[in-house]
Amino acid sequence: MAKRLIPLFNRVLVEKIVPPSKTNAGILLPEKSTKLNSGKVIATGPGTCSKDGKLIPVSVKEGDTVLLPEYGGSEVKLGDKEYHLYRDDDILGTLHD
Repeated sequence: MAKRLIPLFNRVLVEKIVPPSKTNAGILLPEKSTKLNSGKVIATGPGTCSKDGKLIPVSVKEGDTVLLPEYGGSEVKLGDKEYHLYRDDDILGTLHD
């Protein structure tokens, strides 16, 4: 049975990007050189309400590549995949090519 998780409020569902540990030529890369805590946004919540009742939307959208904090988030397993839930405020920025 396939499940789909739709985050609530200002939550963002992220699949972390695992950097390659080996180059195309077969050279093993040290762990420190590949450490960039980033992920791909899978789903977002609608946002949160301000004090006057207006909806403040989430600042990222599905498909964005984001920079994540070293610690935080809630781990979620759906099937055989591992995801993380972060608040919109916790995401450090978006990454562009």
